[in-house]
Amino acid sequence: MSADDETLKLLEVALTAEIFNRHTDLDINDLTPECRELFAVNGDQEFKRPLLLSEGLIKRNLGIADACAKLSSIPIIACEDFGQRIRVPSLEAAAGWFVRKGGIPLIRNNPTLAFFLQESDTAQISYEEVRARNPPYEDTRAYTTKKIAEILAANEEFRHALDLVIVSSPEEIEQNFEDIICTEEQKRIIGKIHTAREYRDLLARHRIHEVGKLLFVGPPGTGKTSLALALSREMHLPLIEVRLSMVTSQYLGETSKNVDRIFDFAKKFAPCILFIDEFDFVAKSRVADDHGAMKRAVNSLLKNIDRISLVKDSVLLIGATNHPQLLDEAAWRRFDEIVEFGLPDNEMRLQILKTITASIDCHCDFAMLAAETEGFSGADLRIMVKEALLSALMERRTYITDQDIERGILLIGSRGAVRTQNWL
Repeated sequence: MSADDETLKLLEVALTAEIFNRHTDLDINDLTPECRELFAVNGDQEFKRPLLLSEGLIKRNLGIADACAKLSSIPIIACEDFGQRIRVPSLEAAAGWFVRKGGIPLIRNNPTLAFFLQESDTAQISYEEVRARNPPYEDTRAYTTKKIAEILAANEEFRHALDLVIVSSPEEIEQNFEDIICTEEQKRIIGKIHTAREYRDLLARHRIHEVGKLLFVGPPGTGKTSLALALSREMHLPLIEVRLSMVTSQYLGETSKNVDRIFDFAKKFAPCILFIDEFDFVAKSRVADDHGAMKRAVNSLLKNIDRISLVKDSVLLIGATNHPQLLDEAAWRRFDEIVEFGLPDNEMRLQILKTITASIDCHCDFAMLAAETEGFSGADLRIMVKEALLSALMERRTYITDQDIERGILLIGSRGAVRTQNWL
């Protein structure tokens, strides 16, 4: 970072603190993630104001030494008590200097500055647009951790549920909704969920509660888990992932209670997504297992699915199965939407290939590849491209060709052959 860049960054955080302290209608989502970390803002009211800025704080968090010396050339900045407090006595003058010296790109990513400068003809900034782009605090791991701690402080029993799930904040999830190639029917159902969340109060007034229970059905590798994860980022909802096989196999005697705890925890943690992978394990248990504890666990699971709702509880329930033929009628009835995930057709394979290789220098005929990979799942296509890139790198190339892709196709074929082997 150059000296000029450092000065602009210092003035940005100083302005942010001063504006945020003066305008009490601004909240935590008007601070950038960097400023939340800098000022140790974690959502508690007592930590919001005043935001205090010092040389030591800047050096520890931004890595910029001698902040007061760097700001000494700006007469509109005050360093008090030997750098223990950095203030902006004249906001208007400091903001004008900041804009003139090239601060507009920083303003476009800082809701607090955009709020103060939104009526400035020079800046031409929309506060609403800047705030909408700013990652919300509720999407962060810090928020998720704090909320879990509050739930455990109120009821230590929920710790048992936490041992059986993985809780992820939206910011921790790598899958982006824009990178998922959905069918028109999948898009329609997702749009319906968006609408139901927007009109939750109206649906509740009309006692329409059976909304937001989705069952993802399809063969492995067709994107069921990826879409569930991507919806977490898209809808700004933390994701609670449950592995039913682990719940039942490791805690058989306590399984029924643990299922109750997981659903109770989801309701306490709401709004969130509760994702139950391997949902077919329920049907297998109902058909094939005579163990009394297992039957009670299955009944507990189905009962809890009946009692949870997006409208009443702000919990979006998603189950996923590779084996829909194993689900009995009682399990099917619990879901208001069955979302089918089939193997991609030619057009979808073409879109998936373009998405996967968007950041790769690919000298390939995508139309030919889409036709040649009939029967491949989305996961197969990703493995194919990964193998092609590794093949190119082994030859000290950073671009891939049709020949590299052919090696990937051969790998998928050999994997399929091994999978169908009968070793007995």
